[in-house]
Amino acid sequence: MSNFQFPSQTHLYHGKVRDVYSIQTDWLVMVASNRISAFDVILPRPIPFKGQVLNQIAAFMLEATRDICPNWLVAVPAPHVSIGKKCTPFKIEMVVRGNVVGHAWRTYQSGQRLLCGVTMPEGLKENDFFPTPLITPSTKAEAGHDEDISKEAIISQGLVSEADWAVLENYALQLFARGREIAARQGLILADTKYEFGKIGDTIYLMDEVHTPDSSRYFYAEGFDERQARGEKQKQLSKEFVREWLIANNFMGKEGQTVPDMSDEWIQTISQRYIELYEKVTGKSFVPQQPSDAETEAAVIASLQELGAIAG
Repeated sequence: MSNFQFPSQTHLYHGKVRDVYSIQTDWLVMVASNRISAFDVILPRPIPFKGQVLNQIAAFMLEATRDICPNWLVAVPAPHVSIGKKCTPFKIEMVVRGNVVGHAWRTYQSGQRLLCGVTMPEGLKENDFFPTPLITPSTKAEAGHDEDISKEAIISQGLVSEADWAVLENYALQLFARGREIAARQGLILADTKYEFGKIGDTIYLMDEVHTPDSSRYFYAEGFDERQARGEKQKQLSKEFVREWLIANNFMGKEGQTVPDMSDEWIQTISQRYIELYEKVTGKSFVPQQPSDAETEAAVIASLQELGAIAG
């Protein structure tokens, strides 16, 4: 965990995989760590370069979607650090699903057809495309597991107004469509993802990370149809392989379960899969960087001064 002390720092929050520093009332410094979580549990060993991968994919995607909606990002002073505007977050996540995979498939396989108030069509196999992308929101839990919730419950509970929901829905579907276009250019299929939004005044902003392996699932497009026809597993680029390994080792984050030992070899495999996803999604070569804490702190302070967030 990082424990920087930036000038005018007012708050520090350690999330599952990020450390978020509040500067004055209007700015955030988000440090993407090498921590990895699954089933809402932080796994005991860090993954080399994971923070850099997440931060740089998110920055790439936020720039590539800035024409769709405003977003929080203003500067990337270090490979694993972003600076942006502080928003008041909505207490929900907008999960968009293009394929029946992961939680949607587990729900579907159990015989249920209703997910977050949305009806899934009959006759689907695992990983099949939905006729149109579905929005299946979840609550943002302060601790423990996020919970599925319907649009109707979100509005009736006052988590989001009806007018704001219409904007969130529109933004989420446009962002997902753009994410699919970017993925398709790289020979990938964006299967599902989640978005977080917040407000500054009356303006809704896209927050946090976008289309990263921690928030999204990708399939390889080449051979997808053939694998579906043969009933084979799809080749994925996502964190799902970590979840599958945990499930195979009898861990799903439930009470009394113990996280299995993670060997050095397995840690390196996870790291390489994250780097592979960066290169596949962005089309750029990954350049590993490991700045010291002192270098990171100096770069962040210089950036905050340049933005006028702190005194020079």
